[in-house]
Amino acid sequence: MPITVAVPGQRPSDRAYAHSGHRSSPLRAPPPGYPRPVTRRVWTLTVGAALLVVLAVGGAALPVPYVALGPGPTYNTLDSIDGRQIITVTGREPNASTGNLSLTTVAVSDGLELFRAIEGWIDPDESVVPREEIYPPDQTDEEIDEANRQDFLNSQDSAEAAALEHLGYPMKVVVAEVPEDSPATDVLQPNDAIEGVNGTTITDPDSLIAVLQALEPGDEASVEYSRLGDRRTGTVTTTTAQDRDGAALGIAIGYERKAPFDVEINVANVGGPSAGLMLTLGILDLVGRSDLVEGLFVAGTGTITAEGEVGPIGGIRLKTIAAQDLGADAFLVPAANCEEALENPPPGLPLVSVSTLDEALDALVALRAEETPPLCAAG
Repeated sequence: MPITVAVPGQRPSDRAYAHSGHRSSPLRAPPPGYPRPVTRRVWTLTVGAALLVVLAVGGAALPVPYVALGPGPTYNTLDSIDGRQIITVTGREPNASTGNLSLTTVAVSDGLELFRAIEGWIDPDESVVPREEIYPPDQTDEEIDEANRQDFLNSQDSAEAAALEHLGYPMKVVVAEVPEDSPATDVLQPNDAIEGVNGTTITDPDSLIAVLQALEPGDEASVEYSRLGDRRTGTVTTTTAQDRDGAALGIAIGYERKAPFDVEINVANVGGPSAGLMLTLGILDLVGRSDLVEGLFVAGTGTITAEGEVGPIGGIRLKTIAAQDLGADAFLVPAANCEEALENPPPGLPLVSVSTLDEALDALVALRAEETPPLCAAG
């Protein structure tokens, strides 16, 4: 027989109902108009849905310590930005170029919120990485930006030097710095060009080092140099070399190429050293012996040294995606980046392996002839 349990303080219509029979017997239905009791499942679903709503609303603005990396802008080194040529040549008429030699970049999205980070993790064309990988915590954002800017300026200098080296223009060794305690302070100044030492003609940094290695610290060196076109001679008492055998002049040196024209590179808001190879090719296309691409669209990336060595870079996959999106005919990949580039290559985009400037130029010859240059290979 059913048992009615009265709860003190409740109206009769609010009484709970139970059953004294077998456990499998159904509960008696409450009387008409009595509110249906909330089950544990309904309660769980209700609370869970509410939490999801709260998370959705709050999570949209929740910052996370990550940045998103994606394909960045590409710049045709033979073209202009906002009406200004990327590579400007003065002192001679540049070649008429047809085609595209594009440097590629990686876009960095900072200040991510949770949903934006999740979107980046899902998107196969983006990478989400801890912010400290791009912005080290021991440096300010301004310091990092300045370092990237300086890397890009250095890549411009290396690109010009590599191009002029390839074209055979002679090198001159110049004084980059004369410290206050240097024995050369009364003789040399920054930007002086060193022409000879003790009667030996100086043609590059190696020839200067060879002469100084034959001297003992304290020996006198007769230095022939030019300053603003004026040829001079001075005597420097040598000092001890810090990183090699022999003597030193106590100065920092650099080098320049003598060419009958000047090259200026104008690219704003780009940092890092990875544009070197494509800038070199752009210079050679404009002042070299022939049109390098003849209407082709070739993109690429890679650092470069003054001697024409091509080095690895970061973000290779994202850069190849940017090139593919724009319809590039081929992409020049530093040989050291080939393995990474092949992990998820953009379909239909030939990835050309290059380790030197000469290899890059040979690849362009093959592409112009509709032949296949050496491609990145697995393993």
